[in-house]
Amino acid sequence: MSRKHDEQAIALAGLFQAAALVEQIATRGMVPQNSLETSLYSTFVTNPSSTEEIYGGAQELPFNLQLGLRNLQDLVEKKRSEHNKDIVRYALSMMHLERKLCSDKEMMQSVGSRLDQIREQARYFSPENEDPMLTPSTFCHPSVIANLASLYQETISTFSFRIQVGGDPRHLQNAENAAKIRGLLLAGIRSAMLWRQVGGKRWHLFFFKSRMRPSLKKIQPHP
Repeated sequence: MSRKHDEQAIALAGLFQAAALVEQIATRGMVPQNSLETSLYSTFVTNPSSTEEIYGGAQELPFNLQLGLRNLQDLVEKKRSEHNKDIVRYALSMMHLERKLCSDKEMMQSVGSRLDQIREQARYFSPENEDPMLTPSTFCHPSVIANLASLYQETISTFSFRIQVGGDPRHLQNAENAAKIRGLLLAGIRSAMLWRQVGGKRWHLFFFKSRMRPSLKKIQPHP
């Protein structure tokens, strides 16, 4: 069972990283570039050989998912702050939207085909003759993020339930920030889907936090 717990912890870290990045953009207008690259990149890894591959591979997890792992650790250790409340709210909201998406087969197919199109378009922003799947920074190109944002608006945003993102209006009204937030919400929904696929359930967050501690200790580097 420990392997399943490890996979669940990785998927949750991906979800909480997307949620934390949304919170940072909304309140500060800026985020760590590597964390942003990792989250957006994960949206396009649809046929991985392992859960770790979705976030850049096992060796890179402590770095690539540093923000998500830290926020997940805070949740497990029951550390509370105002921004953590928003991050948890965003994460739970993305879980809810993932369930709505998975119950709409037509929309699921539409999202999948659109992601394939965006992946192909991303090749134009990748170094010549290089597969963009090998360059996560490619998926942070403004045109790619804009395409992800449009995909989110035309699919997920049509549900009656919507995530209300709060923050500084100066940052939220910036078009590039708004596009990043929508792209990250899509990435978070992808991680929520992964979490469910590896056996995660919403109530695990509240009643089986202790199960995550060994996995988090294993994934994060020792001090």
